[in-house]
Amino acid sequence: MTMMDPDQLAMARAQWRWRGTGRPPFADLPGPGQMSVWDFPRPPELVHDPRDIVVHWGEREIARTCGAWAVLETAHPPTFYLPLADVARELLQPAGNGSFCEWKGPARYWHLVDDDRRLAMVAWSYPQPLPGAEPLADCVAFYAHHLDCSVGGARVTPQEGDFYGGWITPDLAGPFKGGPGSGNW
Repeated sequence: MTMMDPDQLAMARAQWRWRGTGRPPFADLPGPGQMSVWDFPRPPELVHDPRDIVVHWGEREIARTCGAWAVLETAHPPTFYLPLADVARELLQPAGNGSFCEWKGPARYWHLVDDDRRLAMVAWSYPQPLPGAEPLADCVAFYAHHLDCSVGGARVTPQEGDFYGGWITPDLAGPFKGGPGSGNW
């Protein structure tokens, strides 16, 4: 995927109505110990997350880290980017596809392959991120739909939809982008 020119990038970034400066009337009120995804900023914030993050594919542990980067973006549950050093890299196979994020840059997709098992397009990375997203250069994120993922011991629920890769944990209040009718959030 190629880079956008500066005008296209500015237009893509300007399209978002909700930017974390106020919650919409349909936002859930956070309960005790929760934070609202509607308080997350846009452009997104990258936060180093020291919690134990574990990814299993069936019985096989494919990643474990206490050094992930969480991308916090308005209306989204966090997306966790795990250092490649903490991932079973031998299972990652390039998918040959890509996309472009107006905040993070060109994405590269990955399959997981283990002998006869294969999960297509289950991970992505930003090997050449845009300015502001540099910490993601040596990391990979996983869609939780077909994996067992946990954050700080809490099991993850995948963000709805087939594009966004956020992980929903009990400490979050939504609603979360990705479901029907959320395209303009």
